[in-house]
Amino acid sequence: MLTTKDKIKAVTLGATAGIVLGFCVNAVEAALDMPDVYWSNTTNECVGVVNYAKADDFSCEILPEKYNKVWVK
Repeated sequence: MLTTKDKIKAVTLGATAGIVLGFCVNAVEAALDMPDVYWSNTTNECVGVVNYAKADDFSCEILPEKYNKVWVK
């Protein structure tokens, strides 16, 4: 039989693991929704934006705060 102290440890460990897992899933989801900005290697300008999230409407004129920079010719 588990003591009260062991039960508290188990609940605390489970809650902590759940919170960490939640943060990890949120980070992966945010990284997958981050738009790609195609950047010209020769002119050093934006040439296109690929929006992955349905609510995003970014373009070269309106760049997102965070994005994946993809170098193109």
